[in-house]
Amino acid sequence: MSGPSDTSAAASDPLAGLRIWWTMLVISIEERLVYRGDFALGTLMRFLPIVTQVFLWTAVFSATARGDIAGYSRNDIVAYYLLTMLSRAFSSMPGLATGIARSIRDGSIKKFLVQPVDYLSFLLASRVAHKLVYYAVAAAPFALVFFLCRSFFPPLPDATTVAAFLGALLLSFLLGFFLEAALGMLGFWFLEISSLVFGYMLVQYLLSGHMFPIDMLAGIPSGIPGTSLADVVSWLPFQFTAYFPAAVWLGKVRGAELVRLLVVEAVWVVVMAVACRLAWRRGTRRYSAFGG
Repeated sequence: MSGPSDTSAAASDPLAGLRIWWTMLVISIEERLVYRGDFALGTLMRFLPIVTQVFLWTAVFSATARGDIAGYSRNDIVAYYLLTMLSRAFSSMPGLATGIARSIRDGSIKKFLVQPVDYLSFLLASRVAHKLVYYAVAAAPFALVFFLCRSFFPPLPDATTVAAFLGALLLSFLLGFFLEAALGMLGFWFLEISSLVFGYMLVQYLLSGHMFPIDMLAGIPSGIPGTSLADVVSWLPFQFTAYFPAAVWLGKVRGAELVRLLVVEAVWVVVMAVACRLAWRRGTRRYSAFGG
């Protein structure tokens, strides 16, 4: 069996495609709610590292006479880390790439070649469902943690900044999805992609700003004349999955630079979405699956 089916109802009827997508979303939400206790416990455990970060950065600033590091005070750093946790809650896609590769390897993906269901739409609906359930479970803990740590945060930003922050979060979700989906599509060409996924996660963790603000890379030369490592990282997609939304809320990115980076983020979403679609089409043309 090879090649995708061209008999999709969604192709001729946009409303039918929307109904199919909505059905997939509802079913995916129901699946996520099957193991509610396990899902809730795993979600709550993610908040434990917050205490470690508060103690860590308190110790770092206590050991230096400087009042700030790369423009960040201790309060800014703690607030930044809390905001990157929120950003990662949107952009992280655990198991997506490996799940796609496993479906390709074991042949279970072949059902999407004969059924009138677009695979990427199905994956997107599944991830939207996952995030909706995650937010429902994590909303109260997030609110409690942010309330208890409110002294670390500057005054609330203006409405324009809040809107830019929400837009950055939405784009970070789409970018995180398409980045990992494109990585998973490599399963059409490679039997095992676990090492590629590990390498991606390592690079992403370092360059996304999840470990430390990207501003701290400003003094490190990149090897390109006249540019620092921070300048190079600012054009890569990784910073938009953690650093950028947090920097927007804290007012580290303003004015024309904010608009520029929002445009760059949107461009990366489009680029990765097109890459996913091309990988799917070319992959299914060469794909063969056997068995039942």
